[in-house]
Amino acid sequence: MRAIAAALTGLLTIVCLLWVIDLPRYLGQAFYREQFLAPVLGLALAALFLTVPAGKAPRRRVPWYDVMFAVVGLAAALWVSVEYQRLLVQLAFRTTEVVVLGVVILLLVMEGLRRTTGYSLFLVVSFFLAYAMVGHFVPGEFRARPVDLDWMVVYLAFDSSALFGTPLVVGATVVVIFLWMGQLLFKAGGGQFFTDIAMAGMGRRRGGAAKIAVVASALFGSISGSAVSNVASTGVITIPMMSRSGYARRDAGAIEAVASTGGQLMPPIMGAAAFLMAEFLEVPYRDIMIAAVIPAFLYYLAVFIQVDLVAAREKIAVVEQDLPRARDVLKAGWHFILPFVLLLYTLFEWNEEAEIAAIYACLAIVVLGAVRSYGGQRLRFRDIAASFSESGQIMVELIMILAAAGFVIGVLNLTGLGFTLTLVLVKVGANSLALLLVISAAVCIVLGMGMPTSGVYVLLATLVAPAISEAGVDRLAAHMFIFYFGMMSMITPPVALAAFAAATISGAKPMETGIAAMRFGWVAFVIPFMFVLSPTLLMIGDPLHVVLNLVTATFGVYLISVAFTGYFVRPLSLPVKAGMLIAGLMTIFPDSALELGGVVDGAGAVLGIALLAWEYRSRRRAMHEAA
Repeated sequence: MRAIAAALTGLLTIVCLLWVIDLPRYLGQAFYREQFLAPVLGLALAALFLTVPAGKAPRRRVPWYDVMFAVVGLAAALWVSVEYQRLLVQLAFRTTEVVVLGVVILLLVMEGLRRTTGYSLFLVVSFFLAYAMVGHFVPGEFRARPVDLDWMVVYLAFDSSALFGTPLVVGATVVVIFLWMGQLLFKAGGGQFFTDIAMAGMGRRRGGAAKIAVVASALFGSISGSAVSNVASTGVITIPMMSRSGYARRDAGAIEAVASTGGQLMPPIMGAAAFLMAEFLEVPYRDIMIAAVIPAFLYYLAVFIQVDLVAAREKIAVVEQDLPRARDVLKAGWHFILPFVLLLYTLFEWNEEAEIAAIYACLAIVVLGAVRSYGGQRLRFRDIAASFSESGQIMVELIMILAAAGFVIGVLNLTGLGFTLTLVLVKVGANSLALLLVISAAVCIVLGMGMPTSGVYVLLATLVAPAISEAGVDRLAAHMFIFYFGMMSMITPPVALAAFAAATISGAKPMETGIAAMRFGWVAFVIPFMFVLSPTLLMIGDPLHVVLNLVTATFGVYLISVAFTGYFVRPLSLPVKAGMLIAGLMTIFPDSALELGGVVDGAGAVLGIALLAWEYRSRRRAMHEAA
């Protein structure tokens, strides 16, 4: 059964690849997009039921009912694909055939969602489905249009605004190609190369173990796009290394969790949610990538500064082990850089779509990985074949999430709930944009608890982002706002998946690790408010204002990081920490949002410099007196 599942997931990736390169057109054939999406969904369902048990207990053999679910799911999807043109005519009449097919697909997707993601997202989607059936009984503004059950099933299972909508399209045409690219890169030794680069560049510095974790997780996370898998992959190396060097186990887990979570906003690849954002906003992916550069820089700058200051405060030494030299690492693995150069070149110079640019990068990895080896790893034919299956295995869970997100979007369209919620939030925003943003941030974090970032983003993009946009906020800034806060649910207790995964490795208490992770990742809770108030931090606007706000924001991040750590050149007193926190907030606040000619930024910078100078001189004076 495992071999059959591997064949199914490999075929899933190949089908997506052939659709992206537009093979049907070259063969003189034309298909509806739904005829491609239906087999992708069917292959994912079949592989899921053959590999993922119904409960938590492991199983030795696949039970007969899971085999039946796999066969029925694949058969139903293939039937929809083959007969789609005929079924399309019957949808309006709600024939028995289309209703039965719709019920089968709906139930299997929901069960697949429960098995892969647990009950959090399952219950959220179930709530929307229930609302569609009883929403017309709800009093007040949230009263829904009445919807017949058979029409709801047919609409959700077949309409291009529901199951076969934007989320599933993006997953099956863009995300899967980037996942394949990541698998090829890892099999060619790219994961080890990025870890070695981080160790060579940071291992000999103060707090080198934590800096290795930050850099390695940023590089690794940009490829994987998954916070939890990033923690599981790099954390098994970096967390024990940090603990051995002197970092508290709680801090070691928190640093890895924060660094891994940030990989989803790290260009050039980012995570699945970034591709979904490009589709929702109807802009090229490169625009999302450009907008993410400054926030990602500030995010990792804050983490880097804090781990450095913690190392100084705790007198943590460099990594005590043989470290590779950067020259040797680059000499052996320079070929891993070329696919990324090609990816960026095709995106910006040739103006290709993201998925086409990724295919070019994949071809470069295959050629270079087959010719050159790194650390004894060379890309072989069996590795390439395995990469198809492994990419498909990762896609199985994501396809369930995206299909269920399509159900939610379909319910919002059917019932009018999307418009109602936007209207209610806009009324709040009409009185206070700050209140709207705070409420939206809280909704993002709560909805995101226990859910993958891509699923969170799709829900928030349909529920919350329109209200923020209607309040006068730039659409890209609104979507980046919800993306950030949805992502930060990974390190925000009480359900902080990335932090809890790191705590499992470090041996620290999960809640303590989550709270420490919030402290290290504080910037991600502040920056979204800044770029909503002034999109210059997303590189939108006058270049001079962009540069000025970047400089002041960088200094503000430094000051706040010093305040949170409580250490500069010596431990800080409470008044000095408070002063630096105030100065940092004044400096990080975008000048263009206030239109006061830089008065607030300037005052914050002067106060911050004065406090730093005071601490430095006091430290020098104390050392002189001690001598």
